[in-house]
Order: sequence, then structure tokens, then C-alpha cells
Amino acid sequence: MRTVLSAVVLAAIIAAPLGAQTDSALLRRALRLHRAVPMMDGHNDLAENVAYRWNGSWDSLDIARGAPGLMTDIPRLRAGAVGGQFFSVWVSPDVAARRGALRSALEQIDVVQRMIARYPDAFERALTADDVVRIHRGGRIAALTGVEGGHSIENSLGVLRELYALGARYLTLTWNNGQAWVDAQSDSVRANGLSPFGREVVREMNRLGMLVDLAHASDSAMVAALRTSEAPVMFSHSSARALADVLRNVPDAILPMVRDNGGIVMVNFECGFLNPAAMANEVERRNQLRALRLRFGADTAGLRRAALAMRQAYRPPPTPISMVADHIDHIRDVAGIDHVGYGSDFDGIGCTPEDLHDVAGFPRLTAELLRRGYSDDDAKKVIGLNMLRVMRRVEAVAARLQRERAPSTATLAQLDSAQVRR
Repeated sequence: MRTVLSAVVLAAIIAAPLGAQTDSALLRRALRLHRAVPMMDGHNDLAENVAYRWNGSWDSLDIARGAPGLMTDIPRLRAGAVGGQFFSVWVSPDVAARRGALRSALEQIDVVQRMIARYPDAFERALTADDVVRIHRGGRIAALTGVEGGHSIENSLGVLRELYALGARYLTLTWNNGQAWVDAQSDSVRANGLSPFGREVVREMNRLGMLVDLAHASDSAMVAALRTSEAPVMFSHSSARALADVLRNVPDAILPMVRDNGGIVMVNFECGFLNPAAMANEVERRNQLRALRLRFGADTAGLRRAALAMRQAYRPPPTPISMVADHIDHIRDVAGIDHVGYGSDFDGIGCTPEDLHDVAGFPRLTAELLRRGYSDDDAKKVIGLNMLRVMRRVEAVAARLQRERAPSTATLAQLDSAQVRR
């Protein structure tokens, strides 16, 4: 089965070539590496799309046949030779306010579980690093779940434990909306990084064996979490701030701390997080859209026409796949080859690099690393072995901590009483 598949995959990949310097030999070599170790992606927003766009139903969406309008389906996951995929559970703040963060998160976990049950030939649920390796060897895709945004635990360590029991293997401490106990990059400061309760959340995640994800966290929250965590942390979908000065990216001052912690930064594929020109273009587009809203007011038809014309005028500048590799290079150079991976953010981003538009493109990125002189062993680390190492260490720390202490029953009110009163 795998021999036949590789020929089909290679044909699909060569149809969209990387460029003159990356040929089919590099793609074949990349595919061999993807077969040798599970290629793991840290962040994919398919579940959110199914929940919001298809009302959580798989009946009108068949990802086995392909899914136009999405970046993820089974044929393209196969073409991308994906071995392990973290499916993100993200609840937008407005949905959380209307329907409840936890309820909405549980519904998306259900979406992932029903996907696995509906397509058993393609997916199997993975809970451990060993699960990922076993599932990959069996020719299927290891499906893992991560919860994006601490608001989904609703300030409860009991809820955190139940999400873990349902299969969530990482929690992104915050999305763009900070919490009373953790600060986000793009929100006001309320917790001075991590409050006492926030540090207890990290400690309980360590005890459970749940990865602490610092994507979206403020710099001070990153530092506090890295100082608190006894287990390696992850950035499930963040790039290098030195190359693209965006707060969502990881600054050079933090990267050595990630190295010392044993953690991993999984590079995001969003153009604006890779390419400063793309981010400048996006900022200008948003400014123009705000101006149009003020200009047209209640004239929604006029606003739609003007917004369409504006979108055509403000197309993002090209972001070549080489820029993704540049961010991987930089994190490797500062933190080390053992601390970088892929964190695409597919189906959650609006702009993708050239030749990396969906999950089928991963081998082209691996081929670009090989073209730059990465050895097979180093490429294997980036595509999967680094993430597996982090998972195994998190599991080992949890096994020790579960012998040393009981589940925490601390509450936000107990630990952050002064902040709650303010």
C-alpha cells in the first residue's frame, strides 16, 4: 500500500514544483523521511471550520473525497505524508460569550472524535508519543487534540482534568483574549504574565501530562510559564520575531529559555507571521476597511462593493516557501536543531506561502530544508522527532508528579483573591 501511495503522492507534489533548485530527487528523499518518522503538525483548525461552517455535521462534508474551500482533507493529508496531526479546538470569544466556552470546546472535541470514527481507515486517536509511532507504522494518521485558549477551562482545574481525559494533549494558555490568570500578546495586562492561579494551571498540566502551549501568550507570560513548568513547553504555531516583528512570534530572548526547558517552537505558515511586507499589507488593508466602514455607515451594499475592490487592490505580496525555512533556520540557529518543528495553522490562516497552500505541501517544505543542506537526521528531528521527544518528556514528568502529589483543588478565588477583588 505504501509503495503505491508514494508514487501517487510524488506525482501530485511534482505537479506544483518548488522551483529550479528543488527537484524530484529531493521530494523523493523528503517522502522517504516522512515514511521513516511521523511528520507532525502542531496546529490545524479543521474542527473549528466543521463546527462553525457545517454546524458540526460530517453529513454534508466528506473529507475522504476532498474538501474544496478547506486546506485539509484526507487525500491531501495523504499527499502531504502527514503522520501525526494536532487538531485544534478553538472557541471564539463571541461564541464563548453566547454559548459558553466549555460547551463549545466539548462540541469541537466531539467533532474530532466523530471524524476519527467516520474515517477509521485514515485516522486513529493518539494520546501518547508511542501511539503516534504505532499508528504511523500502521499506515494511518495519528489524530491528536489540543485546546486553543485558556478561557475554555472556565477557571477550573477540574475542567482542565476532564478535557485531558477526553484526549486534549495541549492547552494554549490564552488566545488573543487574555484571562484573569494569563496575559495575551494582544490584550491588556491583568495577570502580570501568569497570576498565582495561572502558575497552578501550569503545574497541574505538568502533573496531568498536558503540554503547555505558549502561542498567543505575552512575553511575560512566556517567561513565567517557562520558569514554572517542570516539563518542556511548546509553541504550537509561532514563528521567529527576529525575522517578522509580530508579537505572536517568539523573540530571540525567549528562544534560549525554550532550549534550556527542552521545549519546541513549531513554525506558523501565515504569511504575516513570516513576511514583514505581508504583515504591513494586512495592517494597511485593515486600516482601509475601518475607513470604509466609517465612510459608508449604514450603506451595507456600498460597503460590500468598496470592500471587494479594496481586497483586490490589497493582495498580499508573495511569500515564498523559503521564508518558512528561514524561520526554521533562525530558531535552529538560536535555540538548536532539537527545538523546532512544523505548526502550520492550516484552516485558521488567510494567507499561505507559495507552494504551501494546504496539508499536501509539507514534503515541499521538507525538500526545501534538504536543499539547504539539512542532513536526513536533522530533517527527521524537525518534521517529527523533536515533537515526539517533547511528548515523551512531558509524559515522564507527569508519571513522576502523579506519584508525588494529588490533583490540585485550588481555585482562582483562593489564589488570586486580591486580583479578583480589583
